[in-house]
Amino acid sequence: MSEENLLIPTEEYLKSGIHIGTKFRSKYMENFIYKTRSDGLSVLNLQKIDDRIRQAGNLISKYNAEDILVVCRRENGWKPVRLFAKLTGSKLFAGRYPPGVLTNPQLKNFMEAKLMLIVDVGPDRNALKDALTTGIPTIALCDTNNATNNIDFVLPCNNKGKKSLGLVFYLLSKLYLENRNLINKGQAMEYSIDDFSEE
Repeated sequence: MSEENLLIPTEEYLKSGIHIGTKFRSKYMENFIYKTRSDGLSVLNLQKIDDRIRQAGNLISKYNAEDILVVCRRENGWKPVRLFAKLTGSKLFAGRYPPGVLTNPQLKNFMEAKLMLIVDVGPDRNALKDALTTGIPTIALCDTNNATNNIDFVLPCNNKGKKSLGLVFYLLSKLYLENRNLINKGQAMEYSIDDFSEE
């Protein structure tokens, strides 16, 4: 794997545990799995993770910030998704997502979106149902155990770890800001990778 083609050095990826999956592997995620360790944990392919983060960043950048909705029920992801929403200006739903946020205008928290970014399709399944009902495309962070049917774009990664989620949203924020010409390519953002990760 050649370093210069990666978004960040391999050691940064490894340090975050972005590639460490679960003991369960779904048939949907087999293409992204590099190997299974002796302790039974599946390991995701770093090159594929890097490629998919880059592609996801390019996809997200095609949308105006106010048309993007990021959904995260898992507490480990609240800090990085909030920082992503703050930097990009996107909409955010952190916590339990009640059905109908996108489909029922009577709800207090009703909102409209043209793209949904989901942290984990298991806990965030209500959000995925809403996206399917309204017909908006979905990008989902998927671990080795996730089912990926009904998802438009799969971003393979450890979607449970704080450091891993911090790194994914750091890179997506940076790509979005660069692609939208809000910062120069290679320019440092005002927040570091560590700012995206819970302590």
